[in-house]
Amino acid sequence: MTQSFTVAIDGPAAAGKGTISKAVAAHFGFAHLDTGLLYRAVGRRTLDGVDAIEAAQALTAEELELGDLRTAEIAQAASKVAVIPEVRAALVDFQRAFARRAGGAVLDGRDIGTVICPHAEVKLFVTASPEVRAERRFLELLAKGAEVTRAQVLADVRERDARDADRSTAPMKPAEDAVLLDTSDLSIEEALGKAIALVTAQRPTGL
Repeated sequence: MTQSFTVAIDGPAAAGKGTISKAVAAHFGFAHLDTGLLYRAVGRRTLDGVDAIEAAQALTAEELELGDLRTAEIAQAASKVAVIPEVRAALVDFQRAFARRAGGAVLDGRDIGTVICPHAEVKLFVTASPEVRAERRFLELLAKGAEVTRAQVLADVRERDARDADRSTAPMKPAEDAVLLDTSDLSIEEALGKAIALVTAQRPTGL
């Protein structure tokens, strides 16, 4: 199969875009890339003292499989390196090549529909209120044994939102032609159903 088909899914932390992206990719048999892992991998290297730009330029696919990239500390480091224009530029080609691979691809992040894949066949912006997202993240961290409070997590969510939305390069925002999916009051099944229906409507026959 040589046909490419790109699904771009953007949105803030803990809105559900990762879960939806993985499920959509699995449903249609598309490849999936959580682009946030690229920035987490770079962020992790900076915690070891490596320069962020150097880490981004030398990043390999294998680094995305090493260790737990989903800790709160690495998430904060990832958000900080993501505002560096040279870091973002170094990771663009990796993402674009993945997006146009044969057989279909789903990419989730914060600037997929606006910067990385502005011509994606499907664009979805998944969001939820800061309070709902903070509660989801709080329960997730609690399950991992982290010692955090709801107030701390909400503050982190708001801080990260502001940093992602206000950065000078590729700020987080919905693409003009993206479909907005607010998951604040939706179950994962309901949100996934809406996403699958959207992709189904745009998917070419035979893909």
